[in-house]
Amino acid sequence: MAADRTGAPPRAWQRMLSGRRLDLLDPSPLDIEISDIAHGLARVARWNGQTSGEHAFSVAQHSLLVESLFNDLVPQASASDRLAALLHDAPEYVIGDMISPFKSVMGGSYKDCELRLQRAIHLRFSLPAEPAAALRRDIKRADQIAAYFEATLLAGFSTAEAAEFFGRPRGFSAERFDFTPRSVTWAQNAFLKRFSVLEKSRHPVATSAVG
Repeated sequence: MAADRTGAPPRAWQRMLSGRRLDLLDPSPLDIEISDIAHGLARVARWNGQTSGEHAFSVAQHSLLVESLFNDLVPQASASDRLAALLHDAPEYVIGDMISPFKSVMGGSYKDCELRLQRAIHLRFSLPAEPAAALRRDIKRADQIAAYFEATLLAGFSTAEAAEFFGRPRGFSAERFDFTPRSVTWAQNAFLKRFSVLEKSRHPVATSAVG
């Protein structure tokens, strides 16, 4: 890593609104807050903002969609697995949503950074740092279904183009899901609400028996 004029290495951390200082080279789970994730993802646009509608279709809204699709694909999934689906793009609150063609140009450095952040995020919320292969596969399938519908309904893709890149969904109707681009505030609050529901399901409050 190149040093600046003082001889010190360049800054590799970002200060969050929560006050946390997150190091991108060595992210600590202790520096990750769900409020920062929701705030950031609600302000990151899918498809580089090249979508129809008054608002951008945010990564927060996309994450809610993927978790909903994942629930349909794997109805027996645990709350922890559903949380992993909700957080599948969580590193983008720091590094943004790079479109696939640009990821190809960037190569391994982007993926390495993304993976470090994803592991730290999972550890922060008591999820396995490395999800099981079957879970990764199911989340990826939900992600591809979401991408197909977003591409055709919002991003100007033909059905043939979308099918080529993401596969054609079978057994899913776009009418069952919300693809209306929502405001930043709506997306942020909806993401936090869904996170809270899943966390309560994972960690139910113990109640004392009434004698």
